[in-house]
Amino acid sequence: MNVGLSLAGVAVALGILWANLRPWWKGGRDPKALLPYASGAGLGSLSTICIGEALGWGAAGIAGIFTSGGNAGVSMVTGTSGAAPMPTGRMGTLTQEGVVVCLLLLGVIILYKTSGKLDKRRIIGGVASFAVLGFLPGVAELLGWWSDLVNNIGDHGRTLLVTGDI
Repeated sequence: MNVGLSLAGVAVALGILWANLRPWWKGGRDPKALLPYASGAGLGSLSTICIGEALGWGAAGIAGIFTSGGNAGVSMVTGTSGAAPMPTGRMGTLTQEGVVVCLLLLGVIILYKTSGKLDKRRIIGGVASFAVLGFLPGVAELLGWWSDLVNNIGDHGRTLLVTGDI
């Protein structure tokens, strides 16, 4: 997947990450308070490896929007170009057992539908920020376990459905 990503676009994504983590850090640091943002972030990061399909197309589109918006914003604020290109990478690949991503998508949709206005924004912020950050080679390296976990859960589920072995 050809994704154009700039430093300014990454800065926008980091700003959204900071805007979601700061209140949690200043507050009670209750892990449940991170659930909306983290669920969106999980889906957003996995969407970066769904190449050529709806989630992958959406992640590339979000990265493009953040890049063009960030470039324009940096140019207006500082008078310099924020268009420094960033390299992109991938966390891994999904196997057929990666169908677990569809279940995660369903779970995030259900969480979104049952959440309040603030948590809905956090979910969208998580999807958007990690749809961008997930393309960065360093972040992709750190999250490499995530695609493996999804594939392994799918493989274990398939084995359980086929053989009944736990």
